[in-house]
Amino acid sequence: MLRLIGKKIIALVDEEFEDLELWYPIYRVREEGAEVHLVGPEKGKKYIGKYGVPAQAEFSFEEIDASNYDGILVPGGWAPDKLRRYSQVLNIVRELDKVKKPIGQICHAGWVLISAGILRGVTVTSTPGIRDDMENAGAIWKDEPVVVDGHIISARRPPDLPPYGKAFVDALAEAERR
Repeated sequence: MLRLIGKKIIALVDEEFEDLELWYPIYRVREEGAEVHLVGPEKGKKYIGKYGVPAQAEFSFEEIDASNYDGILVPGGWAPDKLRRYSQVLNIVRELDKVKKPIGQICHAGWVLISAGILRGVTVTSTPGIRDDMENAGAIWKDEPVVVDGHIISARRPPDLPPYGKAFVDALAEAERR
Protein backbone atom coordinates (compact mmCIF):
# COMPACT_ATOMS: atom_id res chain seq x y z
CA MET A 1 0.00 0.00 0.00
CA LEU A 2 1.32 3.43 -0.96
CA ARG A 3 1.04 5.57 2.17
CA LEU A 4 1.99 8.97 0.74
CA ILE A 5 -0.29 9.41 -2.28
CA GLY A 6 -1.26 13.07 -2.53
CA LYS A 7 1.67 14.28 -0.41
CA LYS A 8 4.03 16.94 -1.78
CA ILE A 9 7.59 17.24 -0.49
CA ILE A 10 10.29 19.86 -0.98
CA ALA A 11 13.85 18.59 -1.48
CA LEU A 12 16.35 21.42 -1.21
CA VAL A 13 19.35 21.43 -3.52
CA ASP A 14 22.46 23.53 -4.04
CA GLU A 15 26.03 22.87 -5.14
CA GLU A 16 27.95 20.08 -3.39
CA PHE A 17 24.99 18.34 -1.77
CA GLU A 18 25.85 14.87 -0.47
CA ASP A 19 24.60 12.72 -3.34
CA LEU A 20 23.16 9.84 -1.33
CA GLU A 21 21.66 12.14 1.32
CA LEU A 22 19.63 13.89 -1.37
CA TRP A 23 18.59 11.02 -3.61
CA TYR A 24 18.00 8.15 -1.16
CA PRO A 25 15.24 9.96 0.82
CA ILE A 26 13.71 11.28 -2.40
CA TYR A 27 13.41 7.75 -3.77
CA ARG A 28 11.97 6.47 -0.47
CA VAL A 29 9.12 9.00 -0.43
CA ARG A 30 8.50 8.53 -4.15
CA GLU A 31 8.27 4.76 -3.59
CA GLU A 32 5.45 5.51 -1.14
CA GLY A 33 3.61 7.67 -3.69
CA ALA A 34 4.70 11.20 -2.72
CA GLU A 35 5.46 13.91 -5.25
CA VAL A 36 8.89 15.52 -4.71
CA HIS A 37 9.93 18.90 -6.01
CA LEU A 38 13.64 19.73 -6.22
CA VAL A 39 14.00 23.35 -5.14
CA GLY A 40 17.15 25.42 -5.52
CA PRO A 41 18.37 28.97 -5.89
CA GLU A 42 17.73 28.95 -9.64
CA LYS A 43 14.91 27.13 -11.46
CA GLY A 44 16.19 24.84 -14.22
CA LYS A 45 19.80 24.95 -13.05
CA LYS A 46 21.67 21.67 -12.71
CA TYR A 47 23.46 21.38 -9.35
CA ILE A 48 26.25 18.86 -8.91
CA GLY A 49 26.67 16.71 -5.81
CA LYS A 50 29.96 16.11 -4.03
CA TYR A 51 30.48 12.90 -6.02
CA GLY A 52 29.23 14.19 -9.37
CA VAL A 53 25.56 13.20 -9.35
CA PRO A 54 23.44 16.01 -10.83
CA ALA A 55 20.12 17.35 -9.59
CA GLN A 56 18.13 19.87 -11.59
CA ALA A 57 16.03 22.38 -9.66
CA GLU A 58 12.42 22.26 -10.80
CA PHE A 59 11.55 25.39 -8.83
CA SER A 60 13.40 28.33 -7.29
CA PHE A 61 13.01 29.22 -3.63
CA GLU A 62 10.91 32.27 -4.56
CA GLU A 63 8.33 30.11 -6.33
CA ILE A 64 7.58 27.95 -3.30
CA ASP A 65 4.60 28.46 -1.03
CA ALA A 66 5.34 26.26 1.99
CA SER A 67 1.63 25.92 2.79
CA ASN A 68 1.27 23.77 -0.35
CA TYR A 69 3.72 21.16 0.97
CA ASP A 70 3.58 18.34 3.49
CA GLY A 71 7.27 18.19 4.41
CA ILE A 72 10.83 19.05 3.49
CA LEU A 73 14.10 17.16 3.01
CA VAL A 74 17.37 18.96 3.65
CA PRO A 75 20.43 17.05 2.40
CA GLY A 76 23.89 17.22 3.89
CA GLY A 77 27.20 17.78 2.21
CA TRP A 78 28.41 21.35 1.79
CA ALA A 79 25.09 22.54 0.33
CA PRO A 80 23.58 23.37 3.76
CA ASP A 81 26.27 26.00 4.31
CA LYS A 82 25.00 27.70 1.16
CA LEU A 83 21.29 27.02 1.69
CA ARG A 84 21.22 28.65 5.12
CA ARG A 85 22.22 31.97 3.58
CA TYR A 86 18.92 32.31 1.67
CA SER A 87 16.17 34.04 3.65
CA GLN A 88 13.58 32.23 1.50
CA VAL A 89 14.94 28.83 2.60
CA LEU A 90 14.85 29.84 6.26
CA ASN A 91 11.30 31.14 5.88
CA ILE A 92 10.16 27.89 4.24
CA VAL A 93 11.69 25.87 7.08
CA ARG A 94 10.14 28.16 9.73
CA GLU A 95 6.70 27.94 8.10
CA LEU A 96 6.79 24.14 8.00
CA ASP A 97 8.06 24.04 11.58
CA LYS A 98 5.27 26.35 12.77
CA VAL A 99 2.61 23.93 11.48
CA LYS A 100 4.59 20.86 12.59
CA LYS A 101 5.09 19.32 9.15
CA PRO A 102 7.92 16.77 8.86
CA ILE A 103 11.38 18.26 8.45
CA GLY A 104 14.10 15.77 7.50
CA GLN A 105 17.72 16.71 8.02
CA ILE A 106 20.87 14.61 7.74
CA CYS A 107 24.57 15.20 8.36
CA HIS A 108 25.42 18.91 7.90
CA ALA A 109 21.78 19.80 7.10
CA GLY A 110 21.40 20.82 10.74
CA TRP A 111 23.06 24.11 9.78
CA VAL A 112 19.89 25.11 7.92
CA LEU A 113 17.69 24.38 10.95
CA ILE A 114 20.15 26.24 13.19
CA SER A 115 19.98 29.32 10.96
CA ALA A 116 16.17 29.05 10.88
CA GLY A 117 16.23 29.20 14.69
CA ILE A 118 14.01 26.17 15.26
CA LEU A 119 16.20 23.81 17.31
CA ARG A 120 16.01 25.20 20.86
CA GLY A 121 14.97 22.30 23.10
CA VAL A 122 14.72 19.84 20.19
CA THR A 123 16.48 16.47 20.44
CA VAL A 124 18.48 15.77 17.25
CA THR A 125 21.50 14.11 15.75
CA SER A 126 23.85 15.14 12.96
CA THR A 127 27.33 14.47 11.79
CA PRO A 128 29.49 14.72 14.93
CA GLY A 129 31.39 17.53 13.21
CA ILE A 130 28.56 20.00 13.88
CA ARG A 131 27.56 18.72 17.32
CA ASP A 132 28.83 21.93 18.96
CA ASP A 133 26.86 24.04 16.48
CA MET A 134 23.69 22.07 17.22
CA GLU A 135 24.14 22.31 20.99
CA ASN A 136 25.01 26.01 20.82
CA ALA A 137 21.71 26.51 18.98
CA GLY A 138 19.93 24.97 21.97
CA ALA A 139 19.42 21.45 20.61
CA ILE A 140 19.88 18.31 22.67
CA TRP A 141 22.32 16.26 20.59
CA LYS A 142 22.49 12.44 20.59
CA ASP A 143 24.91 10.16 18.78
CA GLU A 144 22.28 7.83 17.31
CA PRO A 145 21.55 6.79 13.71
CA VAL A 146 18.17 8.55 13.68
CA VAL A 147 16.44 10.81 16.17
CA VAL A 148 12.77 11.74 15.87
CA ASP A 149 11.52 14.61 18.02
CA GLY A 150 7.99 15.39 17.00
CA HIS A 151 8.07 16.48 13.37
CA ILE A 152 11.87 16.85 13.15
CA ILE A 153 13.65 13.75 11.85
CA SER A 154 17.45 13.78 11.91
CA ALA A 155 20.24 11.40 10.98
CA ARG A 156 24.03 11.40 11.15
CA ARG A 157 25.41 10.27 7.78
CA PRO A 158 24.92 7.98 4.74
CA PRO A 159 25.11 4.64 6.61
CA ASP A 160 22.03 5.84 8.56
CA LEU A 161 19.95 6.40 5.42
CA PRO A 162 17.76 3.25 5.70
CA PRO A 163 16.37 4.06 9.17
CA TYR A 164 16.26 7.78 8.32
CA GLY A 165 14.24 7.15 5.16
CA LYS A 166 11.83 4.92 7.07
CA ALA A 167 11.43 7.44 9.90
CA PHE A 168 10.73 10.29 7.47
CA VAL A 169 8.16 8.25 5.51
CA ASP A 170 6.52 7.15 8.78
CA ALA A 171 6.32 10.79 9.96
CA LEU A 172 4.66 11.85 6.71
CA ALA A 173 2.21 8.95 6.85
CA GLU A 174 1.37 9.71 10.49
CA ALA A 175 0.91 13.42 9.69
CA GLU A 176 -1.81 12.35 7.25
CA ARG A 177 -3.91 11.09 10.14
CA ARG A 178 -3.64 14.26 12.24
